[in-house]
Amino acid sequence: MSAEELVVGIDLGTTNSEIAAFDGGRVRVLGPGDGMLPSCVGLSPAGELLIGAAARNQQLLYPERTVRSVKRRMGLDEKVVLGEREFTPPEVSALILRQLAEWASRELGREVRRAVITVPAYFSDAQRSATREAGALAGLEIVRILNEPTAASLAYGCGDGRRRTLLVYDLGGGTFDVSLVVVEGDVTEVLASHGNNRLGGDDFNDLLAEHLTAAFQEKHGVDLRKDPVARSRVWWAAEEAKKRLSAEPYARVREEALASAAGVPLHLDLEIARSEYEGLIRPLVEGTLESVAKALEDAGRKPADLDAVLLVGGSTRTPLVQRTLEERLGVPPRADVHPDLAVALGAGVLASRLAGRDVDRVLVDVSPYSFGPSYLGERDGEEYEHCYHPVLRRNTPLPVTRTERYFTSAPYQTLVEVNIYQGDDPDALRNVPVGRFVIDGLTPMSELNEVLCRMSLDVDGLLRVTAVEKRTGKSKQVTIRDACRTRTEEEVKEAAERLRALFAGRPAEEPAERLEADGMAEGEADDDGSAMAEEQDPPVPAEVEEEGESGLALPVSDPAMAFGAREVPAGMQAAIREALALLTRSRGSLEKMHPEDREEAVDLHEEIEDSIARGDAGALAESTRGLKEMLFFVEGK
Repeated sequence: MSAEELVVGIDLGTTNSEIAAFDGGRVRVLGPGDGMLPSCVGLSPAGELLIGAAARNQQLLYPERTVRSVKRRMGLDEKVVLGEREFTPPEVSALILRQLAEWASRELGREVRRAVITVPAYFSDAQRSATREAGALAGLEIVRILNEPTAASLAYGCGDGRRRTLLVYDLGGGTFDVSLVVVEGDVTEVLASHGNNRLGGDDFNDLLAEHLTAAFQEKHGVDLRKDPVARSRVWWAAEEAKKRLSAEPYARVREEALASAAGVPLHLDLEIARSEYEGLIRPLVEGTLESVAKALEDAGRKPADLDAVLLVGGSTRTPLVQRTLEERLGVPPRADVHPDLAVALGAGVLASRLAGRDVDRVLVDVSPYSFGPSYLGERDGEEYEHCYHPVLRRNTPLPVTRTERYFTSAPYQTLVEVNIYQGDDPDALRNVPVGRFVIDGLTPMSELNEVLCRMSLDVDGLLRVTAVEKRTGKSKQVTIRDACRTRTEEEVKEAAERLRALFAGRPAEEPAERLEADGMAEGEADDDGSAMAEEQDPPVPAEVEEEGESGLALPVSDPAMAFGAREVPAGMQAAIREALALLTRSRGSLEKMHPEDREEAVDLHEEIEDSIARGDAGALAESTRGLKEMLFFVEGK
């Protein structure tokens, strides 16, 4: 291909910008590292031009000499002041474009002259003209201005000839827009668009930074808002915490010496829970749904008419955004293309087609399956120990790491058994078991203990699962190789046989009257569904303090799912430890057992678990004795 025939695709973004082109047989993002160039420009005190990460880092010390989110100013008749110099918004954007073009030229070994540049669908003529001007100032011929939702549909491979109605939800760093798009063949029609060019991840940062600043002021009596450098440090710390909270349930923010009092440095050290952060941003997320409803109304469409919901923009990683969209639209949103790179990759697809390449879609590594642990929860109005929801969802780009919070199922519990499954069914037993392990030595406590389950999956199908006791950091990890491997026919038959045995071993249903009476005997369910223990929190029994184990090790995804949590009688501690050890042995031998022995073992497992849950020492002793005798004959010891 000659230099004149090279066409690149550029996402000139609010927070980050990227450039993509056809190279090595596929469309890919070019540049160092992850290929994302921070959309920041600055002048150092010495007058040196800084672009990207260097400018972003300088902003901590010299915010008056640095500009970010210039995309918000495109089309406006105003100046951008950097130190003693003034620039127009297109001039600042041109510097970013020149840096991207230099990255591509260096990597491809040829000069970049022609480009497709993306803009939000709602951009006005003035904003589009300003974007073209920026391209010209950067020495580029802009062969096409491409709407970002159209670029996203190309990246997701929706231009395969079939007619599809798509909702593209694009929440970036500084702008938000939602578009209803119909794709058929090479034609992409934007039916309706709505959005807010003053809403994005930066606003999430602002809210979190204000929360941190208020917490610092409450603790130290110092208002950081009056110090530009300290305010900038807190803002960037909030940015990092926001990113961590997309994958972790907690993020700790530490910034040393933000201020001083009487010569003593004052530090910021605060843990933020995801639930706390989501409470801050919920009004903004709810506001985006108004735009979604407006776009649907303008297009004359209903949620049932949608073939897919495509997520674009780094801020769509926020779990609250994904949950809210699925709840309101009834369609699981797709995020199988890197949300930060989707627009650039889609622009690269069109650019490659304009250069004569036959490109269908972007090739990405995604998880073909969902993975997660089972937990004790409620199903069909009843307590059920094999509830399941995935921590890692299928079609998530790889590599990926996610963490969810769970709770032990009983007070004073010191052991948790973690069973990992592959699949999407809310009943774990209908999914494929891929691994299990036990974390022992948890802190005995009267309330439920929080355990974090962290799962990581790489492109080679290596799944790492770690359970961590939050209060102490005590952890246990298991590595599962070939987690994404397709099961053989024999393995499927074996799994099916195990499930049949498990289902066959379930106890017969009791009359509804007796179930209700049993269920209400030891704890009433409060409004959020949690089973409450005694009104008075009893002191830890002496035997528990000394020996420290109790209860069944079944994690739950939320305190509201902790059904059956109740005080364990002190006299049952030794019997429970013995029963748990027998359960572990027995479960490890299930696959080797004769089907009749397996059925009997499963029955005994449920009897033991039920005895512990009810605190029935006599029934526990009897069922433990039965399982011990059965294992003696099965194992010969």
